[in-house]
Amino acid sequence: MSAVSTVREATFEVLRRFGLTTIFCNPGSTEVALLTGLPDDLRFVLALHEGSVVGMATGWAIGHGAPALAVLHTAAGLGNAVGAIATARANRVPLVILVGQQDRRHLALEPFLAGRLAGLAGDYPVWVDQPVRAQDVPGAVARAFHEAVTFRGPALVVVPLDDWAAPFKDETIAAPTRLLRPAAVSDESLVPLAALLSDARSPAIVAGAGVGVNMGGVASGPSGEGAVASGPSGGDAGAVASGRSDESLALAGSGVRGAGWAAVVALAERLGCPVWQESFGAMAGFPQDHPQYAGVLPADRGRLRAALAAHDVVLAVGAPVFRQYPFDTGPLVEPGTTVALVTDDPAEAHRSPADLAYLAAPAAVCERLAVLVPARPAPLRPAPDGPELPSEGEILRAAHVLHQLARRLPADAVLVEETPSSRPDLHRLVPARNPLGFVSAAMGGLGFGVPAAVGLRMSLPDRPVVAVVGDGSALYGVHALWSATHYRVGALFVVLANGRYAIMDRLADKAGGKAPWPAFTEVSMGGMARSLGCAAKRVDTAEELAAVLDEVMPTLVDREEPLLLEVTVAVDPDFQP
Repeated sequence: MSAVSTVREATFEVLRRFGLTTIFCNPGSTEVALLTGLPDDLRFVLALHEGSVVGMATGWAIGHGAPALAVLHTAAGLGNAVGAIATARANRVPLVILVGQQDRRHLALEPFLAGRLAGLAGDYPVWVDQPVRAQDVPGAVARAFHEAVTFRGPALVVVPLDDWAAPFKDETIAAPTRLLRPAAVSDESLVPLAALLSDARSPAIVAGAGVGVNMGGVASGPSGEGAVASGPSGGDAGAVASGRSDESLALAGSGVRGAGWAAVVALAERLGCPVWQESFGAMAGFPQDHPQYAGVLPADRGRLRAALAAHDVVLAVGAPVFRQYPFDTGPLVEPGTTVALVTDDPAEAHRSPADLAYLAAPAAVCERLAVLVPARPAPLRPAPDGPELPSEGEILRAAHVLHQLARRLPADAVLVEETPSSRPDLHRLVPARNPLGFVSAAMGGLGFGVPAAVGLRMSLPDRPVVAVVGDGSALYGVHALWSATHYRVGALFVVLANGRYAIMDRLADKAGGKAPWPAFTEVSMGGMARSLGCAAKRVDTAEELAAVLDEVMPTLVDREEPLLLEVTVAVDPDFQP
């Protein structure tokens, strides 16, 4: 570390070392000492609400494949951001979050703005630290980076405002400059799993978000083995070779995430087996235009058993065993079905009711299994049919919008989803053709879609980014549209506006009672967007939809201005949550 004189300067050096040079923030007085007069190489990004701060940082981290930095204002800021922090944890996205605190010298008196911060975000942070000394702050920030990468989630450091000016000389940074995590697996260790798959009569794979997740870069370990590096010097991993060379795999093989996709494709094609997508996953774990893709795994035990009944061995890769939504009785799979798991998430492995579990890098395991197991013929799956467009005067439904969007969506597009009542149609009609072709909130709370799309586009300026959100969902993160406009973030926001919480209405119907909540048809998402400086267009007919998509979609890569399309849709009468 170069010569520095204060804790603030030492912390800036740590941020530079780990590539944390973009600061997502909604500032308060406890952060002024840190933020005023930032060096020119540190970029400040303002969001108008702390949920958007963390949501945008989450999108940035997903796009970069490395931790992002957020700064929050004491109890009020951290409290406002807890939902977004929970989403980052469920999505396994590493974040470094600095939380301001009142002056250390009179905290004992609980002055105005003093926060009880250690437990405010509950168990959602992977690590929380309140450094004992001001001089421990730079080391805590460095350790937070490593903790965030290792445990795939937000790591918090609470910093009293007077700490930044404290002297820093001849101090020790209590964190490694670079941390390697070897990811290689030996063929010998895979013998039990290879034998299980080789002997299977009818195997199946369930692929999840963990297939494509790699945060922190990839470097070469001391013996040349693959290793995840917690630091800025990691590079991309090459794609795993497979029998396919189409557009999806070309996109999948373009970086670290693509290595996981390509490895699972190679294994699936070797086994000739169907591949399911985990339910409620944060990202796609397999190309959804692949002929062996079987769809999204049902999230209730009865339908889950039926979906997997024909298979004697089910391998979950980067996915939990198995994620549920409504409770149902009975086992997860039929008797006689053996379940195996490959994940690099210790908690996911430890809680899984699997017969055989591997705590290892999914890409490395699948790459070797594709060599070790015998080849089988593969089944084919026909592509889904799109819905007929509505007749003149008939209101659009979400399926119509999604089908028209899918016809024009570039193969390399990043698609962010937050439309609970339309998610089944989106899964059916808009296949993910690259590892970021489907990005969603695994936690289930609303407010992710709009800010995450902003952060993703900021981190991936050469990729088209589209967010498909319901109007109810968009209201939770609408503040991020101002940031998109101010920072010239050319994302497209397609808001499916039905003026109600449609999924809640259906759940109330299933429960046999009358919903006490009203519709909110008075809300104009276009009006709210324009009030935040974001351009907006209203779409009411199929003809208007086709015209605006034909105009906008070819410009997505080069756009610098965000655009919100408020598309009026009717609720599908056949929708079941």
